[in-house]
Amino acid sequence: MKSITIYSRPSCQPCKATKRWWDRKGITYREVNVEESPDDLAAIKSLGYDGVPVIVVSNGDPETDIHWQGLVLANLEKYTTTKEAA
Repeated sequence: MKSITIYSRPSCQPCKATKRWWDRKGITYREVNVEESPDDLAAIKSLGYDGVPVIVVSNGDPETDIHWQGLVLANLEKYTTTKEAA
């Protein structure tokens, strides 16, 4: 089953906008505050990201997870609302 995770910070406006976008569409996601979780911050840095939001769409296999940084509406639409997201 697909899961969506957003790695965020409370003061991040693109993070808030991403969550509002999902909330309006009724999409379920998990939020991880990287200010409270140094291990998760290290994990997104190991993927090559230096800021938030980082979005991870997973089907349970890390080899095929889709992830990106930033508020990218095209990716939100494609990977969290369509069959490609499933």
